[in-house]
Amino acid sequence: MIKTLFTFLLLIFIVSCSGHYVSTNLDKDNFSNYFSASNVNIYSSEKEIIGSYKLIGSVEGQDCQIKPHHAEPDKINARTQARQQAFAINANGVVFTGCALLGQEELAQLNNSNDARQCHAIVICYAKAYSIEAKPAVND
Repeated sequence: MIKTLFTFLLLIFIVSCSGHYVSTNLDKDNFSNYFSASNVNIYSSEKEIIGSYKLIGSVEGQDCQIKPHHAEPDKINARTQARQQAFAINANGVVFTGCALLGQEELAQLNNSNDARQCHAIVICYAKAYSIEAKPAVND
């Protein structure tokens, strides 16, 4: 009797778990998006770019501090986001033109921005995105 009850309970347990599948974010697109910034080189100015290049457009990245007790907004995160945007428009190089830290006073003046209403402070970085032609290797 105990053996039959144990078998029955085990069967119910196994059947009840069969409809639940493990879901992960291990997706090729997630990896491509996550590492996309590493495919975009940072140049200090256009003069530093070797070879021919073409301006594709402007990009921006931002990092938001939602609550005062959260971590302060990080310029590195904002720059990484800008590089990801550059990669999305087929750029392989960026020249950052500047970053700005906006606190509560500055954000109060931007009350039409949805991001401004959600952030306690925000860092925004701007860059020009370029398509840079790779220079062919020279044979020695």
